Amino acid sequence: MAQKLWDKGVKTDQEIERFTIGRDQEMDLYLAKYDVLGSMAHITMLESIGLLEKEELQQLLKELKNIYGIVQKGDFVIEEGIEDVHSQVELMLTRALGEMGKKIHSGRSRNDQALLDLKLFARAEIAKTVTKVCDLFDVLIAQSNRYKNVLMPGYTHLQIAMPSSFGLWFGAYAESLADDLQLLLSAYKIANRNPLGSAAGYGSSFPLNRQMTTDLLGFDTMNYNVVYAQMGRGKMERIVTTALASVAATLSKLAFDACMFSNQNFGFIKLPDAFTTGSSIMPHKKNPDVFELTRAKCNKIQAIPQQITMIVNNLPSGYFRDLQITKECFVPTFEELNDCLDMTTTMMDKVAINDHILDDNRYDLIFSVETVNQLAREGMPFRDAYKKVGLDIEAGNFHPDKNIHHTHEGSIGNLCNDEITTYKDEIVGQFNFDKVELAYNKLLSV
Repeated sequence: MAQKLWDKGVKTDQEIERFTIGRDQEMDLYLAKYDVLGSMAHITMLESIGLLEKEELQQLLKELKNIYGIVQKGDFVIEEGIEDVHSQVELMLTRALGEMGKKIHSGRSRNDQALLDLKLFARAEIAKTVTKVCDLFDVLIAQSNRYKNVLMPGYTHLQIAMPSSFGLWFGAYAESLADDLQLLLSAYKIANRNPLGSAAGYGSSFPLNRQMTTDLLGFDTMNYNVVYAQMGRGKMERIVTTALASVAATLSKLAFDACMFSNQNFGFIKLPDAFTTGSSIMPHKKNPDVFELTRAKCNKIQAIPQQITMIVNNLPSGYFRDLQITKECFVPTFEELNDCLDMTTTMMDKVAINDHILDDNRYDLIFSVETVNQLAREGMPFRDAYKKVGLDIEAGNFHPDKNIHHTHEGSIGNLCNDEITTYKDEIVGQFNFDKVELAYNKLLSV
């Protein structure tokens, strides 16, 4: 039998029901854990303002913890004919406790339930992504330090340009991830505000204690204005996926480099055979499919914020069913990005480095700037030195000195990896994930 929180006894056309529910049940399975936690906080607050008896609260909390356990085991399902996770949880409560189960909806709407679930989900998923970004960061810094003295050519316009090093190459992507973490921190702070109590977007005549639910769920603050709380649906998702897209952009660029540098015409790096695939007709092929798929997946992820923008961009204030579709863009993005992070971390940890690249005289000209700078240090005006070396190159008289001396901050001889790591650590420390964990433990221990 169909279960809808808004049911008034009028049967809905089955095709209309199929179309309006869409993939919502599938997406809601990701949110079940958070719907239960939100309900636990909400009813604790309802008891404090006299809308539930103490005995009712105890029974409801006990049953909600049972449902939470079912979710944690992976056994939670949204039954056929049940519209969404909110309806399923309430149905399970009423089956166990009778009419008492129906009392949990006082003072809230499916609108602020969905908002809350998505924010709790986003907080938890950002925490997972931050951990995986840090894992990749650590590998990149370790490789940067390990290969800090191994030179490689640097490119501009895909033309050989100046000496670089594997220390710089690995370290560059580590620092890029640190900046990505800065964006994730901003997104986390926006997600970490409590919308519960905004109801359908206009508050409630019940004397709700919104600060109480804010504290119970470990939020930093609440969304104070109830209309803005509802307006935040879609906005939060766009901001969070923008931060995820920044991580994806770093991975995509790294994947392109890895594909190019492992090409035989470059031969800068070698991927382990176990991480490559072959050809059905060419027995010599070792294809970098993992990095190619990472590049494609991460480019797809970079389009997600635009998809969400196009769904919500022309909506006025208030709730609209359009917002349901943002779940389909938003919810799966974390899993896909985290998978790419895992793969990239493994690959970067196992990659083999060619430490004799610059022995090949095709790269001799990248040392021309070193010669220009040496002449300038000896007193020749820079432009005169530049012209002299240029003419020597044209005449075939340029002979490189491959002993380079870069010492300034962030250069080949002074990578500043410790400073980059400190920068990353300071950002990660500001997330304060422990606050959420403590709040959840306290809520579940009641």
